[in-house]
Amino acid sequence: MDWDNLRFFLEIARTGRLASAAHRLGVDQATVSRRMTALETQLGRRLFIRSTTGMALTDAGRQLTVQAESMEAAAAAVEAPGEDASDVMSGIVRVGVTEGFGTAVLAQRLAKLTTLHPLLTVELVAVPAIVNISRREADIVIALERPQRGPYVVTKLTDYVLGFYASEEYLSQSPPLEVAEDLRHHRLVGYVDDLLYSKALRFFNHMRAPNFALRSTSVMAQLHATAAGAGVSILPAFIADCFPGVRIVLPDIRFTRTFWMSMPEEMRNQSRMRKTWDFLRAVAEEHKASLLPG
Repeated sequence: MDWDNLRFFLEIARTGRLASAAHRLGVDQATVSRRMTALETQLGRRLFIRSTTGMALTDAGRQLTVQAESMEAAAAAVEAPGEDASDVMSGIVRVGVTEGFGTAVLAQRLAKLTTLHPLLTVELVAVPAIVNISRREADIVIALERPQRGPYVVTKLTDYVLGFYASEEYLSQSPPLEVAEDLRHHRLVGYVDDLLYSKALRFFNHMRAPNFALRSTSVMAQLHATAAGAGVSILPAFIADCFPGVRIVLPDIRFTRTFWMSMPEEMRNQSRMRKTWDFLRAVAEEHKASLLPG
């Protein structure tokens, strides 16, 4: 059996789309399609169900995925002497995640993961937007909203808390801020309401005519603006507590939100996916103190 055909097969299984597989492999879409036709003809069975939304694995395709990944790991072990094939991680994993968590927590830890597994490539999509798992924009998605339907494996990754923050410079030049009612006398920093990607990020709706100094779709932009003295903002503790130039105000008022992690059901038994999934859970546990400060 031609290993190159199996390599092409694995990329389609991982992305669910010919175009995405072609992009990852650095070839044109017609080449990928031709390779799959040849493989299905050789095996005498369909490996994918093709539709307008992508390509879903058949039962035969799922079985072949396990076998092909074992071959991939064995080949990777040859390139990584001294490592057992079962411990080798190779290929590409695309992780879609909210901007703050991806930037402040995951980027550094995933860099260490790729150092430990040099044949693995992680594509970290850390954006202030919804990364759509149904359109295969990522292999693993960490989001504020739990998928309500679809063939996905879903787990609660972790809760995290947010609070009010401001800079010392801003506070020294502003009215007292001791109770929530005092916020009406203060300039605020927050999200652009009509561009919010999650209802879980609506914090100031209860206020009558809040006085915004700056709004941004980016939580990192809000953080930097707050540190520069723009006003009071609501920020995740895991990015604000250790950021120079800001400090918590109204410490008795906290907001709790949840990160949900999901991946397509058909990918759950892929070694590369399973190990990355477990790694992300371990990262969340390791950062519990900063995500949920006492």
